[in-house]
Amino acid sequence: MGKLAVYKYFSLMFLIVQMVISIFTIVGLFGGDNPPAGNTANAMLVYVLPLLILANVVMLIIWLIRRKWIFSIIPVLTILCCIPYMGTILQLRQMAKDCDARNGIKIASYNVARFSQETSGFIAQDILSEMKKQKVDVLCIQEYSEMSGDKKNSETYMEYFPYMAKGKDDMVIFSRYPIKAQKTIPFEMTNNSAMWANIEVNGRIFKVFNVHLETTGFNRTLHQAAKLQYGGHRVETNSVLKAIYGNYTMGMIVRAGQANIVALERNNSTVPNIICGDFNDIPYSYVYNTMLGEHMVDGFKECGSGWMYTYRGTKSARIDYIFHDKSLKGICYYTSPLTYSDHLPVYMKIETE
Repeated sequence: MGKLAVYKYFSLMFLIVQMVISIFTIVGLFGGDNPPAGNTANAMLVYVLPLLILANVVMLIIWLIRRKWIFSIIPVLTILCCIPYMGTILQLRQMAKDCDARNGIKIASYNVARFSQETSGFIAQDILSEMKKQKVDVLCIQEYSEMSGDKKNSETYMEYFPYMAKGKDDMVIFSRYPIKAQKTIPFEMTNNSAMWANIEVNGRIFKVFNVHLETTGFNRTLHQAAKLQYGGHRVETNSVLKAIYGNYTMGMIVRAGQANIVALERNNSTVPNIICGDFNDIPYSYVYNTMLGEHMVDGFKECGSGWMYTYRGTKSARIDYIFHDKSLKGICYYTSPLTYSDHLPVYMKIETE
């Protein structure tokens, strides 16, 4: 085989790889448009979109090096299609420097991992100090624990947040403004749940949702596999992978149903909505799209800056959110580097007038 034939062969292989990557990328962008039940393959592509985008960048570099200008158009067009998605995890703007000086209500959402179940109360107190420092008006907590040793956390928190709405088990909303109504939204056959509280701010009512959706089960599966291996049992790699895939797909389906329940409550609201919490799902997933709906705004895309991730574990990802009605306007959106949980707290200030 001559050099020209080899050159053409590799060019064809690169083109085929490029087409596969581009097709998977475009399909992944729409993978969250339909419920994952019966659509798990497309839905799973959403989870690897960052890798697919990176693959397109690599292919673009290869085409440019090889001076295949026409072929380079394919990854360029694919990457351009991904710009709205990339805006959910990266914003190049600078955060508003006058955030705290402007009038509005500051919302915080934080999965506190039950304050690490420590007994001194230090973690709960330090988190409260951080909320004071950030001038938070409404705090939505997931995986809340009322007791730290013999201390009631609510008693201390309500010295700064005089109003409190308690949901199912580990869900709570603390507020510096009066809470006029509240409701718990239970999910069947799970410990996860959601809730909302109607909060009056300067004579105006806002419905604040606190949401904690089903987990992925990824870490639990790895923990169980490690436990079996430690006990002397042989664990095949493919069995672990099958278990992880099964937990992921089941988690997607369960979260989809839970998101639909919350969306129904949101749609029945007659006042402006603010939805925050631990969705346990990434941008562009079915859960993300359902929570966003047609009338909500992703606070980070509106007024966030930098690279946004909220899960601090081995797979850094954005799974905690604050959304608001289009009738409202965001001022700033950010996280702070607290290390008491595997999540980061998320903050957003919203204009109220």
